[in-house]
Amino acid sequence: MTPIDCAQLLRLALPEIIVVVAALFVVAIDLLFLRRCGARLRFAVAAALASLGCAAAIAQIVLAPVTAGILDGMLIANPLTHLVQIALLALTIPALLLSVDSDFTEHVGEFVLLLLVATVAMMFLVATQNLLVVFISLELLSLSLYILTAFNKRGPQSWEAALKYFLFGGMSAAFLLFGFSLLYGLSNSIDLAQIATAIHGPALNPLLAIAIVTTAIGLGFKVAAVPFHFWAPDVYQGAPAPSAAFIASGSKVASFFLFFQVMALGFVGAEGSAALHHLVRGWVPVLALMAAASMLLGNLVAIRQAGLRRLLAYSAVAHAGYMLLAIIAHTEQSLAALLYYVITYALTTLGAFAVVATVERQRGSDRLSNFDGLGRQAPVLSFCLAIFILSLAGIPPLAGFFGKFYLFATVLAATPGSMGLLWLVVLAIAMSAVSLYYYLRVLKRVYVAAPPDGASAVQPTLLNHALLLALAAVVVLLGCAPQLLLHWILAAIHAAGL
Repeated sequence: MTPIDCAQLLRLALPEIIVVVAALFVVAIDLLFLRRCGARLRFAVAAALASLGCAAAIAQIVLAPVTAGILDGMLIANPLTHLVQIALLALTIPALLLSVDSDFTEHVGEFVLLLLVATVAMMFLVATQNLLVVFISLELLSLSLYILTAFNKRGPQSWEAALKYFLFGGMSAAFLLFGFSLLYGLSNSIDLAQIATAIHGPALNPLLAIAIVTTAIGLGFKVAAVPFHFWAPDVYQGAPAPSAAFIASGSKVASFFLFFQVMALGFVGAEGSAALHHLVRGWVPVLALMAAASMLLGNLVAIRQAGLRRLLAYSAVAHAGYMLLAIIAHTEQSLAALLYYVITYALTTLGAFAVVATVERQRGSDRLSNFDGLGRQAPVLSFCLAIFILSLAGIPPLAGFFGKFYLFATVLAATPGSMGLLWLVVLAIAMSAVSLYYYLRVLKRVYVAAPPDGASAVQPTLLNHALLLALAAVVVLLGCAPQLLLHWILAAIHAAGL
C-alpha cells in the first residue's frame, strides 16, 4: 500500500477513528477520575461523552463527505454508506442514554467502550464490498455483542444468553467462512463485483449452490431468521436492557444492509425464482423459504409469550421475515423500502426497550402482568408504549404502517405481470393481522387491566421521559411524512449508482 493509499484510507475511515478516540477517552475518564463515584453518575458521564463522540462522527460525515473507494472495494464511501452510517450512529445514542439509569455493572467505561467498538464494526461492515473486511467486521461486532450480552454478572440469565449467543454465533461464522471460501475458489476474488462477474453462467454450479446456502445460513443468523433464530429470545430476555436494545436496533440495520449487498451484488446471475408456478434454483427461493418460515413461526410463537422481552424477540423474527422480502425483490425500490423499514423498526424497538427497562427497574420483571394498569400510573410512558406497539403492528399513521405498505408494494412491483411473489406478500399480510392480536394484548394490559394490589407506581426519570417522547415523536413524524426519510434514501441510492 502506497503512502497515498494510506492517507486515503485514513481519510475514508475518519468517522470510525473519531468514535474509537471517543471510546478510549470514555474509558480513561472513567478509570482515572470516576472509579469511586456512583454508578448513575459514571453512566451519565460515559453516555454523554460517547454520545458527543457519535455526534462528532455524524458531523464529520455530513459536513465533510468523502466519495471514493479504495483497494477493490475494501473501503467505500458514497452517499448510501454515509446514510447508513449516520443511521447507525444516531441509533447508538439512544442506546447509550438508556444506560444512564442502569446499575447492572461496575465496569461502566468498559461497557460503553464495547458498545462503541460494536458501532465502529457496523460502520466498517456497511462501507465495504470486500469479503475479508466483511468477515473481520462481523467477528468484531459479534465478539462485542457476546460480551455486552453477558455484562450483567449478577444475573444467571445473562450468562446463559451470552453462552448460547456465542455457540450459535461460532457455528454461523464457520458456515459463513466456508461459503466465502467457496466464492473465492470459484472467482479467485474477494470483491463482490468481481465475484458476480466470475460466477455468472447459464447453469448453477453445484459448488455455487453450496456457497449460497452456507452464506444464507451465516447471514440468516445475524438477522435472526428461522431456523437460525434460537439465540434471539434468550438474548433479548437475558441481556441488560441497553445491550438488548442495541442488538435489536443498530445491529439489525447493519446486518440487513450487508445481507442485501452480498446477495444482490455478489450473486448476480444466480437469483433463481420463488414464483410458485415457476421455481428456479438460486438464492431467491432459499431466502423465500426463510422469510415464510420466519413470518409464520415468529408471529405464532409470540402469541404464547408471557414476557414483553420474549414477545419482542419473536416479533423481531417475524419482522426479519418481512424484511427478507425486500432482499428477495433486489431492486432499487426494494432497497429503499428495506432501509426505511429497518431504520424505523430500530427506532420503535429502542423505544419499546426503554419502556421495558423502566418497568423492570421499578416492578422487578418484564412479565406482561407487571404492565397491568400502567396507563393510570404513568400516562406518558404508556402513551409512548402504545405508539411503539401500534407502529410494530403496522397501524396508520405511524412509521410501521408506511414501512410495511411500501415494502409490500415494491415486492409486488419487482415481478410485474407474473406476480410471482404474490404468495409471499399475501402470507406477510395475513401474519401481520395475526401480530395485531398479541400486540393488542399488551395494550389491553396497559389500559384495561387494573393495577395489581400493592404494585409500586412507575415513575420514569426526566431523561427517560425525554428519550421516550423524542423516539415516539420521530415514529409519528416518519409515519405522517415518510418522504422526509425516504427522499434521502432514494437520493443516496441513485447517487451510489445501485
